[in-house]
Amino acid sequence: MKKVFVTGGAGFIGSHIVDHLAEKGARVTVYDNFSAGKNIFLKSALATRRVKIVKGDVLNLKRMTAAMRGHDAVFHFAANADVRGGTKDTRVDLEQNTIATHRVLEAMRAARAKKLVFASSAVVYGEPQRFPTPEEYAGIQTSVYGASKLAGEAMIQAYGNYFGIRSWSFRFVSWIGERYTHGVVYDFVKKLRKNGKVLPVLGDGRQRKSYLYVKDGVEGIFRAITRGRGLSQIYNLGHRESMGVDRLARIVASEMDLHGVRIRHSGGVRGWVGDSPVVRLSTRRMSALGWSAQTKIEVGIRRTVRYLMETPEALAR
Repeated sequence: MKKVFVTGGAGFIGSHIVDHLAEKGARVTVYDNFSAGKNIFLKSALATRRVKIVKGDVLNLKRMTAAMRGHDAVFHFAANADVRGGTKDTRVDLEQNTIATHRVLEAMRAARAKKLVFASSAVVYGEPQRFPTPEEYAGIQTSVYGASKLAGEAMIQAYGNYFGIRSWSFRFVSWIGERYTHGVVYDFVKKLRKNGKVLPVLGDGRQRKSYLYVKDGVEGIFRAITRGRGLSQIYNLGHRESMGVDRLARIVASEMDLHGVRIRHSGGVRGWVGDSPVVRLSTRRMSALGWSAQTKIEVGIRRTVRYLMETPEALAR
């Protein structure tokens, strides 16, 4: 991968991907509409002089195709990140995830790019009954977000069969770490900054999920790209550990030096409609490639909280 195109490259995970590619000597084009991404996330990558930025939307096929020409690989990390939003506006996930992925594939076909790395999600498993959940598990879809990501995976496989595009699709658990801009740790920090005595928590607090530190996740992606085999590959990226929501809340409060915080639950076994109470993925395929998460979940959470507290602009939205 000598010249790489990264959609969503100014975002949380995308910017870490850009850092890694630039450090390894690739020429990188960041394609981002900056609805969630931030220029400051690209500061170190831009300093290498191997990175350029094109401001644009993935739904704008003409602009994206023109920007993509000459690239041999694409990392598609632009997406709607609000898993909960599908009940309010059912079009968002269709447009920002499924249709956007189709536009990326069409741009690749026109630009003759033959390698695609896709950010999918553990949400494609719905509410699984098997833990740790393996890649071959076929769950009933419980959210428009999950359905949109699964549809994207299927479309990528079809384009691979039609046009010889080689792909790696990664089903992520929640990622944490520096440049983190949304999710449970982010929400807890914002709430506790407003009220350090009471923390509202969705659900019953017994939801149990896995979290992956961003640098471990990026290392896993590149491990699979260099060692995996096959035209259309799918990998879970998760952690062997998992953590309950109440435990996570106490760690956040502790790192913020807040004591005696009272947790107030909203009730129910899940945080929102479509939320799976348990997320724990099998990483057998990644283990076979010699990868496993090295950063304990608690360590990753504490690093995330410190980053958010030290970076006011990250909490600005």
